Amino acid sequence: MKAWFRFAGMAVAVLLLAACAGATPEAPPPPLVGGPYDYPLKDPLAATIVGTPKDLQLDLRMSYDREILDLDIFPDRVVPEIFWYDDRLTLDFAWQSRPAPLIFLIAGTGSGARSTLMRYLQALFVARGFHVIAVPSPTFPNFVVSGSASRMPGRIGEDTRDLYDAMQLAYERVRDRIEVTKFYLAGYSLGAFEAAFLAELDETEKAFDFDRVLMMNPPVSLYRSIEILDSMLVDNVDGGINGVPAYFNKVFTAFSDLYKKAKHVNFTDDFLYQAYETLKPDRRNMAALIGLAFRLSANNMIFTADVMTDSGFIVPKGTTLDTETSLTPYFQAGARVSFMDYLKQLFFPYFKRRDPDLTEADLVVEADLHRIEDYLRGADKIGMMTNRDDIILAPGDLAYLQALFGPRARIYPTGGHLGNLDYRPVSAYIGNFFGN
Repeated sequence: MKAWFRFAGMAVAVLLLAACAGATPEAPPPPLVGGPYDYPLKDPLAATIVGTPKDLQLDLRMSYDREILDLDIFPDRVVPEIFWYDDRLTLDFAWQSRPAPLIFLIAGTGSGARSTLMRYLQALFVARGFHVIAVPSPTFPNFVVSGSASRMPGRIGEDTRDLYDAMQLAYERVRDRIEVTKFYLAGYSLGAFEAAFLAELDETEKAFDFDRVLMMNPPVSLYRSIEILDSMLVDNVDGGINGVPAYFNKVFTAFSDLYKKAKHVNFTDDFLYQAYETLKPDRRNMAALIGLAFRLSANNMIFTADVMTDSGFIVPKGTTLDTETSLTPYFQAGARVSFMDYLKQLFFPYFKRRDPDLTEADLVVEADLHRIEDYLRGADKIGMMTNRDDIILAPGDLAYLQALFGPRARIYPTGGHLGNLDYRPVSAYIGNFFGN
């Protein structure tokens, strides 16, 4: 998934900025112009990794008001020294100088509020004339440490509540500085799945009373999508699970200079693209790279949840980790841990201790759009967009989404998983979906 801020087309930027400059709530910016759909990457694996060529993106180069929001959600929580930099939940806020809608953006698996894709979407909605609050995924380590009540992410009901509470606190922080005309909600990948449950929760609690909600490339069943991504690594590496450590070393060695110089590698965005550009992989290795990116993102979350709950899954119980502790042994141990291992060996036992009647089957049912399909079928304000070749969809999922959302579904023929979000026609659709 390519670095999302390589933009082109200065004329498009001039039109966008001119449209926004004179906009008012009564006269929103004109629709973004996307053009016909002819996404160039036909292989869904390549699309997922590479994204959109720069000359086919909207040019969103602009300056706008934005700042970091640090929320102290659990003031009495003791944060281990190893996570000293995550003792506040970090969101990203951008605003207009005039009355405007406020949109909340929910990040995908393992991503923070300032990931490359979140920054792209933030700029897109700022150009459309909105205030924007970008919210990290509950699976992002910063959220596990400072935003999760359970400190064990993955249970949709609890994650939804944590997101909703954080969103309300963020709005309370800024509400005296902006005038909001409407509330909108959007999320991509896991964030799209969570947006559906957030919309349902908000129907009852009415903290925002969302006017429009957009789900971008959602899974149908979290468990089925996780199994797909887990298998992409193991099934495409020589030696299966036993070959994963060697494959890790091969990838990191190939671009070790970049890795050593980076203060942080976003394994769901720039990591994939840099690995692709360096390794020039064939199709089998493209699948392995996607599986590796998911595995690394998952292991960041698993390590954090394990330490925060002192569960002893990777790090022995009672171990004190400080800023001088070498994490290499835990990274090596985590390389063999799949997301399904986490669910079965750490996640399920944790919640089973809280609810002895809970079964693994209960968790599978919870983490599925079927659970709220009656609500989604009747919620005209919710739209869904995806790609016919999205790699996280299991057989039957696409047909289910089409039937569930009907005319509110936008299905593109190509693009893989999120690969076409910065393609001009798709970006235009996303921006225009929330038109007043």
